[in-house]
Amino acid sequence: MPMLKNPASKYRPFAPVRLQDRTWPDTVLTRPPVWCSVDLRDGNQALIEPMDIPRKLRMFQALVAIGFKEIEVGFPSASQVEFEFVRKLIDENLIPEDVTIQVLTQAREELIRRTFESLRGARRAIVHLYNATAPVMRKVVLGLDEAGIVNLATTQARLFQQLASEQPATEWVFQYSPEMFSGTELTFAKRVVDAVTEVWQPTPQRKCIINLPSTV
Repeated sequence: MPMLKNPASKYRPFAPVRLQDRTWPDTVLTRPPVWCSVDLRDGNQALIEPMDIPRKLRMFQALVAIGFKEIEVGFPSASQVEFEFVRKLIDENLIPEDVTIQVLTQAREELIRRTFESLRGARRAIVHLYNATAPVMRKVVLGLDEAGIVNLATTQARLFQQLASEQPATEWVFQYSPEMFSGTELTFAKRVVDAVTEVWQPTPQRKCIINLPSTV
């Protein structure tokens, strides 16, 4: 196949989002944002030689020393080491009072239940739910239409509520990601996010986090 004379022509231009009533682009930050480190989790569970518990603990302590107040500590349902590390932090009271741990789980019931089990006894925890939403994932991997994806996300969002209610001593914060947001139609991404937040009913006093991943 001959090379394109102008390779740039194969890329579609970015379609601007025309929302005239937006005010946030002009907002000036007057205080530091909350930074969340995902270094302990992001990809570690998929490495040929993932970090063991002592290495994860050393890194956790380094992140605390740097000043992070939210730290994603693992993917508890991915492996026994990931699960046991979360348990170690909680059982041995290694989480400073002003630090919140975060964990990640796919939108699958058995993985969500395992995740909440790992957090039993935590003072405060952010639980991050995700499922793929891009067309290629819907068609090739999940075999679901748009309604099926919305149903998947909202069903597991309700499970979050149920499992959190069984551990009332913990202060729960929910987070949702339409995975592959960068490859998802904007209108559909909004539809899924709106459906999840409709289930969770966040308020200014009890917020949820919406994560919009630029997946590569």
